[in-house]
Amino acid sequence: MNMREAVISVLEGKKPPYVPWSLSFTIEARQKLVEHFGSKNIETVLGNHIAGVARTSFMETLENDRVRDQFGVIWDRSRDRDIGVVENCVLPEPSLDGYIFPDPADTRIFEGMPTAINKNRDRFRLFPISFSLYERAWSMRGMENLMMDFLVNPQFVHDLLTAIADHNIAMVRKAVEYDIDAVFFGDDWGQQQGLQMGSDLWHQYIYPQLARMYGAARRTGKYVFIHSCGDVDELFDDLISIGLSCFNPFQPEVMDVGTLMNAYRGRLTFNGGLSTQKTLPYGSTRDVRAECEWLLQMGAGGNYIFAPAHAVEGDVPLENMIAMIDTVQSQPGWRARNP
Repeated sequence: MNMREAVISVLEGKKPPYVPWSLSFTIEARQKLVEHFGSKNIETVLGNHIAGVARTSFMETLENDRVRDQFGVIWDRSRDRDIGVVENCVLPEPSLDGYIFPDPADTRIFEGMPTAINKNRDRFRLFPISFSLYERAWSMRGMENLMMDFLVNPQFVHDLLTAIADHNIAMVRKAVEYDIDAVFFGDDWGQQQGLQMGSDLWHQYIYPQLARMYGAARRTGKYVFIHSCGDVDELFDDLISIGLSCFNPFQPEVMDVGTLMNAYRGRLTFNGGLSTQKTLPYGSTRDVRAECEWLLQMGAGGNYIFAPAHAVEGDVPLENMIAMIDTVQSQPGWRARNP
């Protein structure tokens, strides 16, 4: 069983020979690993089972640590080097008049996919769409504006989210022509307690567009992976009903990881669960190993892909990163495959 087959087995609810994993790191944290291992190709060192095989976000470099994405949004990366802070408003009024969406068939998205797929034949292959709906909307309109629009400009919100979903669906239809396994939609709806916009507004505006996007992938036989930070477990049943296969990042600070994993086993796969708010940055190496071992034990029953609950940040001590990596790679089934 190769790494791709191990991921598919847990998505199908089967007990794997070991728990597969996918470890991600911010720029600063990744640099620590590059220096430690003496190699820029740390994916091989990590043994990650999942590979993204496309770029769907493109940044034009501006002055003073600013970048502009293909939607026209300017991001200040003077402090946050990975994402940044939105600095402009491309939709200052609740209207799409005059705004032109980027080309969903942009050759830059797909030209590298054949090479990336061939390099990752033994890994599970994702087509990633970050900022896929709500996040794309607020980055274009502004968070405060969009929250007000939910209440006072409902038709504009429907029009905006429909246009964003149409753009994503066009990308998905092209992407599934390639040998990928899943489409990954990134979109944060949660906060430390509950949904940012509340359940009623989420169901009114977000849910119908998710059904369209997930359906575009599932109808072609692809799995659907999503990412949403925060306390969103109230949505799991709805998300499963429209085709969700795997949920990330599964934050232990806001969710009861053990209870949810047992409750949804056979219906939903979880990816994440290792605390990046507490254990990784502030715990000892013993704490890290203990939490990793507990998650691996829970995940041995299937429907689980090990991962930290967020890309590991630069404030995490190197020794804690190594403890995490060593623990997942010490699984007997993996050791037997890679003596």
